[in-house]
Amino acid sequence: MTDSEIRTEFDFIPAQARALGIAGSPPQVRRLTFQLEHGGTISALRFGDDEPAVTFLHGAGLNAHTFDTTILAMGMPALSIDLPGHGDSSWRDDVNYGPRAMADDVAAAIAEWTQSPQVLVGQSLGGLTASVVAARRPDLVRTLVLVDITPGFDQSSIGQVRGFLDGATDFASREEIVERAMSFGLGGDRESTERGVFLNTRVREDGRVIFKHHFANLGGLPSGGSASADASGGLSAIWEDLDAVTAQIALVRGDHGYVSVANGDTFLERLPGSSLFTIAAGHNVQEDAPVELGRVVGEIATGSST
Repeated sequence: MTDSEIRTEFDFIPAQARALGIAGSPPQVRRLTFQLEHGGTISALRFGDDEPAVTFLHGAGLNAHTFDTTILAMGMPALSIDLPGHGDSSWRDDVNYGPRAMADDVAAAIAEWTQSPQVLVGQSLGGLTASVVAARRPDLVRTLVLVDITPGFDQSSIGQVRGFLDGATDFASREEIVERAMSFGLGGDRESTERGVFLNTRVREDGRVIFKHHFANLGGLPSGGSASADASGGLSAIWEDLDAVTAQIALVRGDHGYVSVANGDTFLERLPGSSLFTIAAGHNVQEDAPVELGRVVGEIATGSST
């Protein structure tokens, strides 16, 4: 499917559903927008007509569409939220994209769009943010699922993403970004990388292509007062948030992602009663192994996981 054949952000969904062997029409997917009290907006995708059972939060530099295939494979009504400064959510004036800074805005959106406690799934920065949401708003979260992130992860791992985002802030074409992403080992296979780049970029009035997320338009991951600082220097505080979570907690790690076997063992020791699942994937588990992640999250949501 070429850019000229794509009219909306939802044009990829039918092909993704067919590839999964989903019979009939895929679930309806629509975009939601919520106005925050301070004037910003939070945007999300809603899958299905029934009340959401699972809510997803993506990682730094990604957007709600990163979970499309996972949600289709899971087969349950769900929300996938664009974190502040990402996707169709507004950028923050203070450029603070740390989990504790974003959590209240995300919680307000979840409260607006759901009627019952959610299985809250967060990958990377989304997982750290989900941990704060679960601690501050236990009424919103039935189960907390962290995807390839713990407060104890090896922070040197983010060098790959930092290297990809550092540098140019605009590009001649989406193809240029696809080639760059694949050279850094990001995005999965070429088809999924092309889809991800299309959904994470827009064409500026002068014809140059830019990312939707704030980080890339700043020239890369900020080094202070932002996701980078809050998600590294503030990691001990996220342990405190996790200690305060009353919901069930599960960790899903990619076997070659950011969370090592030792990190996983520490997580289980630090949070008695939590569970651990390992999937053959890198850090972006939802892109490397979306079907398997959908199966695991679905089993957690229905209480059938072992």
